[in-house]
Amino acid sequence: MDFYYMPPSAPCRSVEMTALAVGVKLNKHVLDLTKGEQLKPEFVKINPQHTIPTLVDNGFALWESRAILVYLCEKYDSSKKWYPNCVKTRAIVNQRLYFDMGTLYKSFADYYYPQIMKKAPADPEMFKKIETAFEFFNTFLDGKKFAAGDSPTVADIALLSTVTNFDAANFDFSKYTNVAQWYEACKTVIPGYAVNKEACVSFQKYFNNK
Repeated sequence: MDFYYMPPSAPCRSVEMTALAVGVKLNKHVLDLTKGEQLKPEFVKINPQHTIPTLVDNGFALWESRAILVYLCEKYDSSKKWYPNCVKTRAIVNQRLYFDMGTLYKSFADYYYPQIMKKAPADPEMFKKIETAFEFFNTFLDGKKFAAGDSPTVADIALLSTVTNFDAANFDFSKYTNVAQWYEACKTVIPGYAVNKEACVSFQKYFNNK
């Protein structure tokens, strides 16, 4: 199974952790987006959108990280632990995945990426969106140990990748007590957390040097 990725990318790290969770070995191919390697004809043939992460499973190509997470769980997780069969639980897992994509991860990208890539000044309005996103997530976790209930799911893997980015950026989310407790719990139960954390080193160096 071929996996095209960049290690620091949160969406890519979520695929790596999910693969470990379901017992799938990835044949990894690093694409350096800063050098335009995603635009090479051989990769564009695989993924016309030339985005990462991209997975190729026995000739079947798929991109968009959360679609890949669900695919890996549905095809390879015989325990159904990570993407439960219960319709209502699965619906909550899906909602959390979409929340991560459209709200939490987006707030990170909108605030931090202009600073990293364009040396732009911090935008206080974008920072407020981060705080709003964490308030939502904190509320979602009321009465729950994990994102969709008392057991970890693929939603926790996706969210963990994103929150690890915030941690690397030195964003203090300790006041969001549910999120802080969830984060500590995830560190012990999500396969590959150490790999996930290590891949954030480049982010950490940038923010520590600011």
